[in-house]
Amino acid sequence: MSKSSLPLAGLRVLDFGHTVMGPSCTMILADLGADVVKIEPGPNGEPTRFLKGFGTGYFGYFNRNKRSIILDLKSEQGQDVAHRMIAEADVLVENFAPGTMSRLGIGPEILSRYPKLIYASLKGFLDGPYSSRLALDEVVQMMGGLAYMTGPSGRPLRAGTSVVDITGGMFAAIAILIALRDRDATGKGRLVESALFESTVFLMGQHLSYSAQSSEPVPPMPERVSAWAVYELFRLSDDRQLFVGITTDSHWHRFCIAFNRPDLAADTTLDTNNKRIENRARLIPIITQIFAELMMDEAIARCEEARIPFAPIARPEDLFTDPHLEATGALMQTTLPNGVSTKLPKLPITLSGIDFSIRRDPPLAGEHSAEILQELGYEEAEILNIVGGSAVAGHAPAAPKTA
Repeated sequence: MSKSSLPLAGLRVLDFGHTVMGPSCTMILADLGADVVKIEPGPNGEPTRFLKGFGTGYFGYFNRNKRSIILDLKSEQGQDVAHRMIAEADVLVENFAPGTMSRLGIGPEILSRYPKLIYASLKGFLDGPYSSRLALDEVVQMMGGLAYMTGPSGRPLRAGTSVVDITGGMFAAIAILIALRDRDATGKGRLVESALFESTVFLMGQHLSYSAQSSEPVPPMPERVSAWAVYELFRLSDDRQLFVGITTDSHWHRFCIAFNRPDLAADTTLDTNNKRIENRARLIPIITQIFAELMMDEAIARCEEARIPFAPIARPEDLFTDPHLEATGALMQTTLPNGVSTKLPKLPITLSGIDFSIRRDPPLAGEHSAEILQELGYEEAEILNIVGGSAVAGHAPAAPKTA
């Protein structure tokens, strides 16, 4: 499918973001068809490229469908390039620490100079008493109650992915789309903001609603004060684990049939969800024993027959061969900047007739510097001076040396 058929084709987005929050926002815009130009510092590009541990996956996932230019924003030459780019851009996205972009001369105040620009500032906190604080995904999970709800009592635990960074990026993308629609009507851009802390609080809304209606403190999720009698992890005979949720009376009836337990179906003390909750201490050991006698394949077959919610416990690497993901094409072939070829997730949406497949692999640092500068009207000699000759080809830079 041609790029012009994508919803955001023709829009130019400048990605001053780093790590996860900013890049996740611009990845969404890029997947939707925008021409996203990633502005990276020299000489090696965004430091996220060289993170280890859990950070190993950040750059390669959140930077597909983008072009890269290396720019020294502290130099007069870099400032000239930046302002030429901004003058032609529709959207600017940044997620630096408070005040950083203003110190570089390209903070939100430039909206007076570029009135059609959508300036998206992604931050730790919206304006208020905390606005000058630095934030991280894990910081706001702790202070927003998410870590408390995730871990068992006394052991707050962050979620197993950068859920708030990504959610904050998603909200920023939504705000940008709204601002673009508004610009279509008014001709004017605006500042839009999203923040990690407020995104966490939004995710916590259901628990705030619960708290407002309860006289007791809200317990963490592992305490399993559940609305359903069966919402559990069970260990099978092959020592694997299966999560099962029986959340309606119809689920219960079908479970009893599929698992050949007419005695449970006939038990009037278990025929409604509320009754099953009252008798949970007796019920859960029975169901635990049922699953303890089954291998995974048989347990899955029975659950499918019963049409009840269930899930084998998967690791990240299991998703590469998941039959549903393979059948739906939900994972796209991607070549990472270090040459590794793998499959990574598409946007989890469909629009009839539109293909959101990858168009560009994550770029090498500065891979498109010469191309972008040429588009901005720079002459060849100027381009060579700006990019430093050898960087024109976009060769992958060496990782910074560490002590």
